[in-house]
Amino acid sequence: MILKGQQRLIIVFIVYRITLGCCKDPNDEINADSCHPPSFSFNGTKTERGEARIRNEFSHVQEVKFSGSIGPLGEKRPCKIKCVEGQWVGPLCADQDDNGRFQPLFKNCKLEYINKHLLVTFKNITIHHAGIAFPHGLQLQVRCKELGLYKLLGTSNPRCHNGEWSTRLPSCVPTTLLTNFTEDAPPTILIKIPSGSASIEPAGDLAVFPGSTVHFECLYPRVLGNPDWTWTTPLGQYLTGWAIAPEEKSWKYRLSIYYAKAQDSGTFTCATPKGITNSITVHVVSVTCQPISVSGMHITVRVEGTRLGHKAIFQCPAGYVISGSPNLTCQASGKWSAAVPKCEPVKCPPLDILGALDEPHLQVEEHNNSYGGRAIFSCAWGYKLIGAPGVECEITGNWSRKLPKCVAIQCPPPVLPVNGHLIQSESPGMDGFRYAVGSLVQFACKGAHLLEGEASIICTETGIWSHPPPFCKPRCPYMGEPENGLAAPTKFAYEPGDELQVTCNPGFELKLDQERLKCLPDGTWDTYLPNCTSYDQI
Repeated sequence: MILKGQQRLIIVFIVYRITLGCCKDPNDEINADSCHPPSFSFNGTKTERGEARIRNEFSHVQEVKFSGSIGPLGEKRPCKIKCVEGQWVGPLCADQDDNGRFQPLFKNCKLEYINKHLLVTFKNITIHHAGIAFPHGLQLQVRCKELGLYKLLGTSNPRCHNGEWSTRLPSCVPTTLLTNFTEDAPPTILIKIPSGSASIEPAGDLAVFPGSTVHFECLYPRVLGNPDWTWTTPLGQYLTGWAIAPEEKSWKYRLSIYYAKAQDSGTFTCATPKGITNSITVHVVSVTCQPISVSGMHITVRVEGTRLGHKAIFQCPAGYVISGSPNLTCQASGKWSAAVPKCEPVKCPPLDILGALDEPHLQVEEHNNSYGGRAIFSCAWGYKLIGAPGVECEITGNWSRKLPKCVAIQCPPPVLPVNGHLIQSESPGMDGFRYAVGSLVQFACKGAHLLEGEASIICTETGIWSHPPPFCKPRCPYMGEPENGLAAPTKFAYEPGDELQVTCNPGFELKLDQERLKCLPDGTWDTYLPNCTSYDQI
């Protein structure tokens, strides 16, 4: 399909309008003035079944109508494409503002950047983020968020024209109250409504309900001279002058509108002695809005009234948060400044978003991310929690603390006994000479030493070895029985200082001074095991 327009469409419903020649055979080949069947898609996905139907049944389609979803708000418009000289032309879409005429869609305009002090609205909807594309012909409403505290520099109604904005977005210049009353700054204008009501409109004008009293206070140091108020209302005469209150008379130059009437509509400008100005445009209109209708179960509203400038203030009970604007104002358009908000349950972020499920050893025992709910954690065997085992979902929609983590339980290296060594070391997860849970180590003693204690110890879940390390104590070994004699006492091993008495059988005897052996401190005997000699050989 060849589309000459640049606006992207979402096709939500297709209606075919067929123009067939009265005398043509539907099986005839497509002539030079016919178009090849268009490649349609449904919500962005091609539909082979629909395309086959077009090819088989509607070889002479001249016009296709469908419903397009246009712009950031998805405005529904009737659209169509037409077959012109063998090519599909369009899309053409009808606009209610142009008596339903089908017009080509031009390039859209992208809102690249929004200054933090700007308030950008489109059809009573506030635009919070940049990067949104707006269709050709659309006009934005732009003003400074704090009317009177900033001066709008530029056009307040940029319009999109075939991919280009009619003018760049305006900027907000800080005024005297924000610049410590420097002489080169525009004067701040404070708006006070002591009686009646008023609304700040999306374009930055002040809409005032008839009969209201309005004070404009121009802030400028009196010691530097007198500001000057001017206005565009041809018949209006207004009281101006410095404030009377002692704490205000040196810096507030006031203009007052009492019992506002339609004739008071106009622009009111305060100029400093240097000619630097700031202005407020006033529209005095008698407007009422429709009564507020609340259908939500939990939301409550306090409504001042339904006339221009009145507010509707919404609240949600504990455990719920307002989705939308909590405060609505009746505006000069006869509509509320935003849609009625809703109360949504407070939810804390899911654990997978916080990365808890990426922790391989962290286990979730209990999970409720609604307000007042909690999440309880534990660790796999061989691991321990670092941090609190549970978190609670608070009224702010945040968890009460950081989620815990699991770290491996490890035992320190075992203390080697003097004159001992390790004969086996099974250490899964050993890290930096530390041993993971379940690691087994075995000890042995060197030389003439005997192990006293547990020969094998295991790293437990407490991070402590199952038993203290053993000792290696010196011991003299059992030397056996001398030939033709006896050695007493008989032991597997002898402690240092133990003596071994050797006696011979009848008819045999020892050589002189060999009947006793002594175990020395190093685990050796002081002499060798003597032999019993026969009398016949002595």
